[in-house]
Amino acid sequence: MPNLRSLVFALSTVPGALLWAQAAPRATTIRIPDLSWVGPQVAAARAGAATALAGVGPAVAGIAPALAQARVGLVQARAALEAARIRMDAYGFGPVFAMGDDYERIPPEPWAQQDPADLLYRDARRELNRGRYATAADLFANIYTKYPRSTYAGDAYYWQAYALSKRDSDEARRKALEVLKRQREKAPGASTRSDADALTARIQGELAQSGDPGATAAIASIAQTATTPVVAGVPPAPPARAATTISTGSGRGKRDRCDSDDDMQSAALNALQQMNPDKALPILKRVLARRDEGSQCLRRKAVFIVSQNEGTEAERILLDVARSDPDLEVREQAVQWLSQVNSPGAVAALDSILRSASDPALQDKAIFALSQQDSPKARQALRDFALRPSVSDDLREKAIFWISQGDDPERLSFLKGLYGQLHTEELREKVLFSVSQVEGRESQQWLLGVAGDANENIELRKKALFWVGQSDLPVSELFTIYDRLANREMKEHMIFVISQRDEKAAVDKLIQIARTETDRELKKKAVFWLSQSDDPRVAEFLASLLEKP
Repeated sequence: MPNLRSLVFALSTVPGALLWAQAAPRATTIRIPDLSWVGPQVAAARAGAATALAGVGPAVAGIAPALAQARVGLVQARAALEAARIRMDAYGFGPVFAMGDDYERIPPEPWAQQDPADLLYRDARRELNRGRYATAADLFANIYTKYPRSTYAGDAYYWQAYALSKRDSDEARRKALEVLKRQREKAPGASTRSDADALTARIQGELAQSGDPGATAAIASIAQTATTPVVAGVPPAPPARAATTISTGSGRGKRDRCDSDDDMQSAALNALQQMNPDKALPILKRVLARRDEGSQCLRRKAVFIVSQNEGTEAERILLDVARSDPDLEVREQAVQWLSQVNSPGAVAALDSILRSASDPALQDKAIFALSQQDSPKARQALRDFALRPSVSDDLREKAIFWISQGDDPERLSFLKGLYGQLHTEELREKVLFSVSQVEGRESQQWLLGVAGDANENIELRKKALFWVGQSDLPVSELFTIYDRLANREMKEHMIFVISQRDEKAAVDKLIQIARTETDRELKKKAVFWLSQSDDPRVAEFLASLLEKP
């Protein structure tokens, strides 16, 4: 792998175009890990809704079904939002969409109704938003050609170039670059100037991947500027009518300050990565070595680009950033992406961060990253952390959750032992859920033991009973437990647990309870949950109850 000095020497002694044109064009790729692990968390949230339904009693039978469904819907919506938040937080999707090819921009709403070009701008904007790029490009060009003094004229150059860039042809891209150059000369004060610089770099990157020698050299030159520290100063505020970014799949949002001044350099770095990762990595390393205040936004994006590389050098860079970068968000992103690096060095670094970091957010990322490592040492690090009473319950809960995932052969025995050492209901509840994630007879029997322990907290007993009821435990065993329970509140909860099973035998048991139970309140509970069933036998049974005096 060439170092930066050899790269600079090569660029200075031969045409940069020759150097970079040798690299075969590469399709833009984004490494996004599997996110199936979110499922258990969503399931847990939904189960929380189901557990809550047990408290909706026959006393409000007229409105209970509607309340129950509303409660389920609310929790499911919260679960979906939580899953989305995890995706965004764990993988830093902001930089992905800000720098990848999968993005769109829309012009701002018209703002000058008395301007002679207002109607023309509206037509051009409409055509662009409809994907009619050729027509939109012509209309935007007409704005500055026919009305050079219009308030829309300066930005029209940018939108014409943007429309041309969307036509997916090298000829249109080269014309777009000419238009952007004209904007720099004719309208240097346009509100889209910073966007225009980023678009220029993006277009040059696309041309470079097609083998254009001039664009290739330009990209290499822009990428080099990203390694130079900026003299202290306050960056200008984003212009009032800056282009709006549309991130595919994530909706429309305002651009923050990290998506303006350094867009051109980050776009060039991204293009360089797509053309030749080995040559981009030394430059990215120098970018991440910057410590000037104005570089933190660029460093955040550089971490993501580095994470798209595989190999020991990329790993070393991420490890160094995770340990030493002064910006917390940069360190967090490096830790997140280390979750995809399975190596002893990564495990040791993550364990060190988990034990010594003072920031809970960074520790949270380290917990997740360790959970993704296929390593006994990583699993041991999580177990050691879960045992530490000095850390927050929130972080311990997360460690407990991740311990239950995967195929660690020691996870069940550890969780069972941990349960007895915990003193808060919340942590013990998390262990109950985590044990329920371990399939097998042993975990079921342990949960049944907690549910049947008269000395245990009643709410924890109910949680254990619910989770074992959600397993593949034969429904007949639940019936046996019901008959043995002495606590009325537990029997009431068991009726709910049975009602959540799909087997016909569950309906039979509820009918039996409704017929033979001597406790009137338990009988009413059974009838209520039967009324929520669509089993055809239920209607007949309920009708028979109405016939009785």
